[in-house]
Amino acid sequence: MLFFKKEEVKADESWSVDRIYSEAKAALDIADYSKAITYYEQLEARFPFGEYAQQALLESAYAHYKSDDPETAIATIDRFMRVYPLNPNIDYAIYLRGLVNFHRDIGLLEKYIPRDESQRDPGAAEDALRDFNTLINRFPTSRYAEDAAQRIVYLRNRLAQHEVNVANYYMRRGSFLAALNRGKYVIENYDRTPAMPDALVVMAKAYKILGMTDLSDDALRVLKINYPGHPGIAEVAQTEVQ
Repeated sequence: MLFFKKEEVKADESWSVDRIYSEAKAALDIADYSKAITYYEQLEARFPFGEYAQQALLESAYAHYKSDDPETAIATIDRFMRVYPLNPNIDYAIYLRGLVNFHRDIGLLEKYIPRDESQRDPGAAEDALRDFNTLINRFPTSRYAEDAAQRIVYLRNRLAQHEVNVANYYMRRGSFLAALNRGKYVIENYDRTPAMPDALVVMAKAYKILGMTDLSDDALRVLKINYPGHPGIAEVAQTEVQ
């Protein structure tokens, strides 16, 4: 039986920092992330100070991200930001952290069989939203700000829909106060998202069931004014007080 010996990735002792970085970057450019990471680690070990070490740390974070190793990627980014807070690429580090979190909860199977985004655990999406907001607030003119802004819109829509999904689940379970609180959370935190009318429906129905007719009428009035054709208006009318 023929076995293929794995190529050993090791920088020669005589290599300069520039040579090691060039080898790492070449591997990164052809998507050989494992090789790139190994060279970056060797560079940092041999030459722990200077611009090359800083760039190697940031690029190794990207390599870990592309290698589907989000936890190591985030840990590397956090170390970069902690050790080099004045680095001119801090905006990219924040953006990269947002990207890692943006994709963090997508499993291997879901890359080929997508599911409803709003059904996923919202933790990583909330982290990504925080990262992208931080980028825009700290570096509004960054080259990455425009893409971050677009992702913020997407994430707010997704998180708002997740809250409505949970609220409707609580409604089906008869946990009307919990459903009401989820609906209110959408109104207070995710205004101008497509989930707004559905959140108002939940609130109007929950208030009505709980006997708070004045508050139910208020929610229904807002729904009618802003979304006059929404089918939830009829649902509220058909909801009975318990």
